[in-house]
Amino acid sequence: QVQLVESGGGLVQAGGSLRLSCTASGSIISIQTMGWDRQAPGQQRELVATFTRSGSAAYVDSVKGRFTISRDNAKNAVYLQMNNLKPEDTGTYYCNAKLVSPYGLGSPEDYSGQGTMVTVSS
Repeated sequence: QVQLVESGGGLVQAGGSLRLSCTASGSIISIQTMGWDRQAPGQQRELVATFTRSGSAAYVDSVKGRFTISRDNAKNAVYLQMNNLKPEDTGTYYCNAKLVSPYGLGSPEDYSGQGTMVTVSS
């Protein structure tokens, strides 16, 4: 089985920082993309930051200049450094990956973690 496990969420005041971590484990042949979604209370899930297949980083406009995505390919890990947090950043953050495993018979499949909660107080 393949698992994505997030950590690093918590409660922080506006203007503060948090760093989220995610590690993919299990039988992984290759990872095509890896990134972060979030879902605010009562809102639809949205992509926050991701590494595309070309390796470049992409961000939703609302976090540009404040969030930085990074990765460690050797550890199958992706991180999200979140600075100058705002109350509107509150939500559950999910790690996601499109990867190839023996279970998909060679075709890439989408995986998501259980999520980690981020709460930003004003």
